[in-house]
Amino acid sequence: METLTPLARRSATARRRPASTCRHASIQITTRHPTEFIDLTDQLERLVADARLRVGILNVQTLHTTTAVVVNEHEPLLLTDFQNILEAAAPGDGRYQHDDTTARTENVTGAERPNGHAHCRALLLPSSACLNVTRGRLLLGRWQRVFLVELDGPRERDISVLVFGETAQ
Repeated sequence: METLTPLARRSATARRRPASTCRHASIQITTRHPTEFIDLTDQLERLVADARLRVGILNVQTLHTTTAVVVNEHEPLLLTDFQNILEAAAPGDGRYQHDDTTARTENVTGAERPNGHAHCRALLLPSSACLNVTRGRLLLGRWQRVFLVELDGPRERDISVLVFGETAQ
């Protein structure tokens, strides 16, 4: 039986340990409509492939308070239904204290637009999604897609993506 020195044991352990990565990426999106569902899935899959991730996690997060990130089916009638639900929950023509810039004293800019409805809608939805990666692919169900939900467009939007885990050797 061979006896390994402490240095040889550490070296053998290091060779067996899988390589890992942690990468950050930014995605910029120009939205075209007041409310819109933008499918990010293919872009996220490319980031996983570029990182050569075998198994790990992808976290996608919006950097805006009037957008959301959701996972659901990319079926046009469903997305229309959801748009209608958001409109019923926080009507675009409703009255919102946030929109009264004469009374509001915090976070007011010169380019303020009436978007209280969009903020209220965003509070009902997640701002990020954490997704498993296995065998080098996002682990999604048959119909699942990852969407940026625009609630106050059209605008320029920024999404932050973090990919980390074991890489292919």
